[in-house]
Amino acid sequence: MTYPNVQLSIDGKWRPAASGKTIPVLNPATEETIGTVAHAGKADLDEAIAAAEKGFKIWRTIAPYERSKVMRKAADLIRERADKIATLMTMEQGKILAEARIETMTAADIIEWFAEEGRRTYGRLIPARLPGVYQMALKEPVGPVAAFTPWNFPINQVVKKLSAALAAGCSIIVKAPEETPASPAELIRAFVDAGVPAGVVNLVYGVPSEISEYLIPHPTIRKISFTGSTKVGKGLAAMAGQHMKRVTMELGGHAPVIVFDDADIESAARIMVAAKYRNAGQVCISPTRFLVQEGVYDNFIKQFVDGAKSIKVGNGLDADSGMGALANDRRITAIETMVQDAVGKGAKVEAGGNRVGNKGYFFEPTVVSGVPKSARAMSEEPFSPLALISSFSKFDDAAEEANRLPYGLASYAFTKSAKTATAIGAAVEAGMMSINSFALAQPEVPFGGIKDSGYGAEGGSEGIEAYLNTKFITQTGV
Repeated sequence: MTYPNVQLSIDGKWRPAASGKTIPVLNPATEETIGTVAHAGKADLDEAIAAAEKGFKIWRTIAPYERSKVMRKAADLIRERADKIATLMTMEQGKILAEARIETMTAADIIEWFAEEGRRTYGRLIPARLPGVYQMALKEPVGPVAAFTPWNFPINQVVKKLSAALAAGCSIIVKAPEETPASPAELIRAFVDAGVPAGVVNLVYGVPSEISEYLIPHPTIRKISFTGSTKVGKGLAAMAGQHMKRVTMELGGHAPVIVFDDADIESAARIMVAAKYRNAGQVCISPTRFLVQEGVYDNFIKQFVDGAKSIKVGNGLDADSGMGALANDRRITAIETMVQDAVGKGAKVEAGGNRVGNKGYFFEPTVVSGVPKSARAMSEEPFSPLALISSFSKFDDAAEEANRLPYGLASYAFTKSAKTATAIGAAVEAGMMSINSFALAQPEVPFGGIKDSGYGAEGGSEGIEAYLNTKFITQTGV
């Protein structure tokens, strides 16, 4: 498949940047330039803002039932075009084709979920203290939205924000990732082709800081949604706060995995190997710090290492590849540095630890055991195919380590005891916990973190609330 030169989508039209500037797009499996993406400037952003303002006035007046039909048509188009979209995603991001196709098909499910949820944004009547008085709490769209998304899930991170905004009646400007522009562009194309009115959905690319610093303070923009690093998120949240903008922040994580003595070790290792090396570990909810109780420590390491070693690393377009390339060369440097630091502080490399070949950003699925808390990787999010395993003795030791960091996104635990499961679910400070499985990020459930992992939720009925204002009206009969 030929990779396209990706354009901006503003006011229902696909076009290059006003300046003609472009940004090269690389294939992480080959390190070759495969295309370009338009580089938006101030003139383009001004046009997108004007379009979003116009689009909001139109879209908010369209009945939720009609908005739902348009969104469902977009979901159908995504499914029809899934093979093409998944191939583009693999070419630009590096993940294996099977994962790219799952992400694309899941996007259609998310669109449909919010299409139906938008029809159920109910207000309520509140009993009054006096006769003849009606008290109503109504739900209204917050206004034009600015959404900023990362490269690790090029469609998934956009579609949650886009679908919730449209279901609520908002217009949106999406600043999608320059590294992986073609697949989110195809997502936007499905909405345009489905009949979303011009101006309701707009897509731009460019220098992230320049775009955020221009869009966030702009009076037209009423809501900000960001997925990315904690450092950047804090800066954007502070900027939004200065202008009283509503914000959803889905930031970094460092997910603990607590494996108790009574767990099904074979099942735990199998589930966590698949979760850890999905998307080459470039996942905000990726299991990272494995805390294994002493009685099953050696057995878990053996089974986990066997699973890691069985994964074939290769070009994501190859049918037999089990893990593709990292998205960029920065991730190679980061994981090498973290492994070297951990080993220097007494840890042992059980599997992997090396770059694969000298062409493409490939790295072995890596397992490091006996990792002390002083190792950098135990405090800084690896965001790579690096699993860190250490042991614990008592329940309280595991809970303390799980809560040691300021992050609080995902967490995992394995135990056959209902009592232990209930206790660990209550003890761990995280926005999400999955016990004896990897069952997060489905369309119908909330997704979000606490502490330095952000605030607000995407997905579930909570996801649409962030795009709605509550208006109270009291009316007395004449």
